[in-house]
Amino acid sequence: MNTRDAIATLLGGLPVFRPGEVWLVGAGPGDPRHLTLEAVAALASADAVVHDALVDPRVMSLARPEAERVFAGKRGGKPSAVQADIAARLVELARAGRRVVRLKGGDPFMFGRGGEEVETLLAHGISCRVVPGVTSGLAGLAAAGIPATMRGINQAVVLATGHGGIGQEAPDWGAISATGLPLVLYMAMKNLPEIVAALIAGGRPAETPAAIIAAVATSAERVLVSRLDRIVPDALEAGMEPPAIVAIGDIVALRERLAAGLLPFRLAGDDAGTSDIGAAS
Repeated sequence: MNTRDAIATLLGGLPVFRPGEVWLVGAGPGDPRHLTLEAVAALASADAVVHDALVDPRVMSLARPEAERVFAGKRGGKPSAVQADIAARLVELARAGRRVVRLKGGDPFMFGRGGEEVETLLAHGISCRVVPGVTSGLAGLAAAGIPATMRGINQAVVLATGHGGIGQEAPDWGAISATGLPLVLYMAMKNLPEIVAALIAGGRPAETPAAIIAAVATSAERVLVSRLDRIVPDALEAGMEPPAIVAIGDIVALRERLAAGLLPFRLAGDDAGTSDIGAAS
C-alpha cells in the first residue's frame, strides 16, 4: 500500500463532522506536516474556522475555500480578541448550523483555554469534539535534539506557563525549582528574567543547562543553548523572540551529543535546517 492509499484508508474511519458541532482542533507547533489526520479532515469539512494568531497560513489553506475564516488570535502586549467574545462567536456559528473548527496552535488543552471553551459550548447545548494536537513544548525539544525524559536523568518533566511571571496567579517557582525536575516553559520570554531569578532563589543551580527554541518545528527554528544564569542576556544578544519554548535542566546538555547526528528539519526542496545560535559552557 502506498502512502496516499494508506492515508485514504485512515481518513475513511474518522468521525463524521455534523452541522451544529464545534471541533476544537490542535494545529500542532507550526508546519502542516505535524497535523493529525483528524485535524486535516476537520479542516476539509468545516463551514467556519475560528483560528489563533500563530496558526501557519499553510494550515489555513487546507480549509475549504468557501469556509468562513474568523481571526481570534491573542498576542501578548498587542490588541487581542476577548475570550468571552470568542466563545460567543463559537456558539453563534454552531447555532446557525455551521460545522465549526476552533483551530488552536499546539494542543487545544495545553495552555490554550480549550477547557474554558468546551465548558461554554456544553453550557449552551453545543456538541463538541476535541482533536488533539502536537504540543509545542514537546515538539520543540524533540526537533532540537533534547529528550524530554532520559533514563538516568529524569523520570518526570514539568510543563508550565510563564505567562503570569511572578505573582498570585503564577506557578510556585520556588516549589518547582526544589523538585529538581527539568522544566519546559511556554509563553515565558517576557517574564523570563523574573522566572530565572525565582528558580535560582528556589535552589536551582545557576549552571543548570538551559535552552530557548524559537519558531518551533518550522524552517525558521532557532535554538540557543546556555545556562540558567546566562540565558536571559544570551537571549537578548541573540535576538531571540517569541513564540519560543524555554527548557531548563540536565536534559538540555544531551543536545550536544544527540543533535549532531539527527537529520535537520527541512521542507521539500529546502536544505536549511535548525539554526543553532550557540552554546555556553
